[in-house]
Amino acid sequence: MIDVIVVGGGPTGLMLAAELRLHGVHVVVLERDAEPTKIARSLGLHVRSIEVMDQRGLLERFLAHGKQYQLGGYFAGISKPWPGRLDSAHAYILGIPQPITDRLLDEHATEVGAEIRRGCEVVGLSQDTDGVTAELADGTRLRSRYLVGCDGGRSTVRKLLGVGFPGEPTRAEWLLGEMEVTEDPATVAAVVAQVRETHHRFGLGPTGDGVYRVVVPAEGVAEDRTVPPTLEEVRQRLRVFAGTDFGVHSPRWLSRFGDATRLAERYRVGRVLLAGDAAHVHSPLGGQGLNLGVQDAFNLGWKLAAEVGGWAPEGLLDSYHTERHPVAADVLDNIRAQSELLSLEPGPQAVRRLLAELMDFEEVNRYLIGKITAIDIRYDFGEGHELLGRRMRDVGLKRGRLYELMRGGRGLLLDQTGRLSAAGWADRVDHVVDVSEELDAPAVLLRPDGHVAWVGEDQADLLGPMERWFGTPVG
Repeated sequence: MIDVIVVGGGPTGLMLAAELRLHGVHVVVLERDAEPTKIARSLGLHVRSIEVMDQRGLLERFLAHGKQYQLGGYFAGISKPWPGRLDSAHAYILGIPQPITDRLLDEHATEVGAEIRRGCEVVGLSQDTDGVTAELADGTRLRSRYLVGCDGGRSTVRKLLGVGFPGEPTRAEWLLGEMEVTEDPATVAAVVAQVRETHHRFGLGPTGDGVYRVVVPAEGVAEDRTVPPTLEEVRQRLRVFAGTDFGVHSPRWLSRFGDATRLAERYRVGRVLLAGDAAHVHSPLGGQGLNLGVQDAFNLGWKLAAEVGGWAPEGLLDSYHTERHPVAADVLDNIRAQSELLSLEPGPQAVRRLLAELMDFEEVNRYLIGKITAIDIRYDFGEGHELLGRRMRDVGLKRGRLYELMRGGRGLLLDQTGRLSAAGWADRVDHVVDVSEELDAPAVLLRPDGHVAWVGEDQADLLGPMERWFGTPVG
């Protein structure tokens, strides 16, 4: 029997598969499409996702294919300088098209032993007390202990589970694609800048080799949004907004996206779980979608591996929903707010002007960017030290960097006192005695996802958090 079937081979599914493999879990990824998509819906990684890649030793690969930016304008397109004093060693945005992100995560998952099967569409599933049966379109049946739906906003897994997906339907739609442009680049840039003074969701930007990424509002919402637009449809909409179609031709790909905003009522039903767009969909404002999904996988992977491995303490797997559902709800709310600020109506425009003034205060600017980049997340672990529940930034140690010690996906007890012990959990937690000038705490216990589970210096106080997150000690 397979330990875990992951349905969907996008960034969320691939990240989850790799996280499971770090713990020796037998995982099979089932991807409906026979070939990787060329569609670049996402263009980059935010700070927390960059940290995640660093924690798993992948960042150098991503940096080699991306470009670092410190750009304002990520909250509702309000242009402000990048805020200072972000609590991260990676205070930048990494521009990298989604197909490259997909490829790098596919390579990583394969390297650590995940089995990825393309051209495999799941059309049915059932579960019992011992496992899950997935039925494929070709009639094949696969049996696993758990199954995770990472199969996008139109998730088959979510529908088969009957999980509610409340929210707002698509009310506006945009046409998206990559194509060549015959117009002079300087003219393109000037016209786009003029149009964007009032229409912030319009854009043509060069991607290299004479190819431009084009985003333009559609005339309405298509009856079947899975059908891509035609080149003539794109040309017509460009003429409406810009007075010219810029001579666009030879499209590499064309697609549609909308502003539906929905959140799954539950992330877990028995042995089946949801992650990424299967659990939440929203407008691409702020570029948060791919990042939110990757971070779902980072939270879920070690917990599901603990369940498969038999050492998960009671409630650990359910904490995935408890922690990540509120995070997605907050993201959906900040995107709703951004959407209102892009309205051309007088009221929203007045609020937009007021917020733009408030963002001149660095604390306001930093707060809003913290929401977009996900470095402000704090899970509720109870009362305690200000670090408790937050992810730990990468800090320098006497013998290296913190994130270099987290590559294996295990817990970590960073002990600056040299008096503590993790002996009963040595198979799950690394005990590192080292010091950091950047860490104002005697010792911290980190979960595999880098969130701080305990701060202190007393061995007796440490035992409770160890059992809460890492189960019963051995020996």
